[in-house]
Amino acid sequence: MTVQNTNTLPPYVQAADKGTARYRTLLADNLERFGLVAVWVLLILVFGVLRPETFLSAANWEGILGSQAVLVVLTIALLIPLNAGDYDLSVTGVLMLSQMLIGVLGAQDKWPLLSVLVICLASGLLTGAINALFSIVFRVDPFIVTLGTGTFLQGIVFWISGSNTISGISTTLINLVAVDRFLGIPLEFYYGLFLTIILWYVLEFTALGRRLLFVGRNRDVARLSGVRVGRVRCGALMASGLVAALAGILYAGTTGAADPVSGATYLLPAFAAAFLGSTTIAPGKFNSWGSFIATYFLITGITGLTLLGAQTYVQDLFYGGALVLAVTFSQLARRYETSRIP
Repeated sequence: MTVQNTNTLPPYVQAADKGTARYRTLLADNLERFGLVAVWVLLILVFGVLRPETFLSAANWEGILGSQAVLVVLTIALLIPLNAGDYDLSVTGVLMLSQMLIGVLGAQDKWPLLSVLVICLASGLLTGAINALFSIVFRVDPFIVTLGTGTFLQGIVFWISGSNTISGISTTLINLVAVDRFLGIPLEFYYGLFLTIILWYVLEFTALGRRLLFVGRNRDVARLSGVRVGRVRCGALMASGLVAALAGILYAGTTGAADPVSGATYLLPAFAAAFLGSTTIAPGKFNSWGSFIATYFLITGITGLTLLGAQTYVQDLFYGGALVLAVTFSQLARRYETSRIP
């Protein structure tokens, strides 16, 4: 069999082959990075054709954008330790405690709103510090630690609330979160967008972000390179608690009440958004823009199916299925990105 030596081909043929290869590589990279965005746009078009009067209405999209702000912020809380290689299952416990502190201290005991908000944020920081203590100092698996602290916080919520829903949340907070609008969209949407931009900037353009990613990729190598791995992980867990407490503040302002149960339902959607987001924009890496898009992709699908007459259980089906597929695609993307490193 005779094998043709490509080096003997005319230069213009070799250049054409290289150009074609570069084009295919660029196309594959763009499909990988923006595939979810394309599917999201397609989803909007399909539901827009099927239910144009309701799905494409301004009221529907104002509701979609505003209603997911809490989930966006809670997902941001998850992303910080995930980038350091740690899971934080206590974020919904922090959210519920923060929300309930606003109900008990603000609505029942009439504390000043600013003081209550400071206490809420401090509770998130304290939870993160406790998680770091057991995970880093005592070397207990963060998955177990945060699961335990999250359950413990939920018990505190039932205790201080008497297992009751507390109404009468400050109208100032409600106005700043859900009532006041910019361009017709509640301000809470912009809070989530702002945090998304902040995390993107930190991860992409700061030494702190690079250390965080370095620790998440390989802790032993990071430690040998002089990175203080324990300090980075501790900071990530405390930042996660702080942002989760902020999500609880937004949740109280959105619902106008504090109940001891509903916040727990955010854990699965937050993980689904985090892992699905790691398959887009920056595939193989937990990134804020990917998670932001994933959050609204998921709610777009749920809203569209609901408008088509689907039952309420479609939300659990959508989030559960999305989490399994997202984790699978995330692992495949991470392996692909690792294989491309020379």
